Amino acid sequence: MIRSIYLLAAAIALSGTAFAQSGTPEDQAACRASVKRYCAQAIQGGDMMVLSCLQQNRPRISKACRQVLLKYGQ
Repeated sequence: MIRSIYLLAAAIALSGTAFAQSGTPEDQAACRASVKRYCAQAIQGGDMMVLSCLQQNRPRISKACRQVLLKYGQ
């Protein structure tokens, strides 16, 4: 589970905006449950797969996680 949080943070960091390379602990916490619930299978595919999964599941992920994606232009 910790790995998924770091992968999410890295995915957002790689997505093109000035993200502090790992995201804030609050950003990570906001998406932790959504990554675990909807994107666990994407973790092994790498950072961009996790980000893509979150984007594809945007209607289902938590409001807080959607706000994190929007915050970084996703």
